[in-house]
Amino acid sequence: MSDLSHNILFEHPLNEKVRTWLRLEFLLQQLQDNRTLTNLTDTLSFFRTTSELLDIIDRGDVRTELVKELERQQQKLAQWIDVPGVDVERLNTLRHTLKDQSSVLLAAPRLGQALKEDRLISMVRQRLSIPGGCCSFDLPVLHMWLNNPKQERDEQVAEWLATVTPLHNALNTCLNMIRQSGEFQTQTSVNGFYQDNAEDCDILRIQIDSSHQIYPQVSGHKTRFAIRFMPFDSERGETPERFHFKIACC
Repeated sequence: MSDLSHNILFEHPLNEKVRTWLRLEFLLQQLQDNRTLTNLTDTLSFFRTTSELLDIIDRGDVRTELVKELERQQQKLAQWIDVPGVDVERLNTLRHTLKDQSSVLLAAPRLGQALKEDRLISMVRQRLSIPGGCCSFDLPVLHMWLNNPKQERDEQVAEWLATVTPLHNALNTCLNMIRQSGEFQTQTSVNGFYQDNAEDCDILRIQIDSSHQIYPQVSGHKTRFAIRFMPFDSERGETPERFHFKIACC
């Protein structure tokens, strides 16, 4: 085995709600990581990610689903109160955190509305679907903004990100609680295939040693799933007849 081998984590949603949440998490993390806009390439990436985020938010009632999940997690925690040996203080602190995040999310303005109404974001979104549509002659206001003092631009970006902070916090909490609900177990794939039950689970988390150079293709829903392991090199790669991997049903 190579000294460079390590486990690669793959996650697969088992329902549409979590599918949306994982995509939102993916985009929100990109916005956080790319908040320092120093050149046109970084800036266009930031605005493109913002546009995709707004597109997803517009497709469903994300706020309602997150509030329901925060309440569900509070109820699950309440069931542990009378269990011997439980850290009641920590449990109550977590319950209060969930309750507070739910209240903040409910009190927040309509998700994404402030970003949709921002003049600069709106102008850039209109040009993103056009190949090369953000050139200086197409969108001079963007290039003017890029020449503003960096501190001024950083403050503007911070204001934009603050408008989605309630969403970001609630989403992180919900997904973290779901992920922590399942423990990794070692399983064996036979002829590149594995299947099992997933009663009332939301996410499959699959760890594979990178030295195998294979990845999972998952099909499934909330009660059952199947995994087909595929070689990264589809022409010359091979899937081992038997190999171990770790999986958590959360």
